Amino acid sequence: MASTIKWKIKRFNELSLQELYSVLKLRSHVFVVEQNCVYQDIDGKDEKAIHLLGEYNDKIVAYARLFNAGDYFENASIGRVVIHPDARDKKFGHEMMQQAIAAIELYFGQTKITISAQLYLKKFYESHQFIQTSEMYLEDDIEHIEMKREL
Repeated sequence: MASTIKWKIKRFNELSLQELYSVLKLRSHVFVVEQNCVYQDIDGKDEKAIHLLGEYNDKIVAYARLFNAGDYFENASIGRVVIHPDARDKKFGHEMMQQAIAAIELYFGQTKITISAQLYLKKFYESHQFIQTSEMYLEDDIEHIEMKREL
């Protein structure tokens, strides 16, 4: 029987030390090493966020942090969206975005969401009803665009 991904949503103070370590390791692996981007990942915003964790075969392979309106952008937001390279063939990204959008509605009562998306993922986010709302800009030397979802 094939394993499926198990989703958890936790506030910062509910994360176990092992979960926090796994999340920081995953974010560092993808955003710093794989994307060759030196930046301050630990930015003081994790404490405000709700953390969406995706576990597959007892390992955190998918992650995003969710913010209420006003905590990061004017609208609610989703950030640090990441899938472990070994799990990308499983197509967990779409399921993660569905989980993230539903969690923002459930926990924050918000339907307007703003993201700072890496430009190469524009079509992925458009498939989740996000619309580009800015010109391309560089964030940590990576091309990004602002996108909004208002349903």
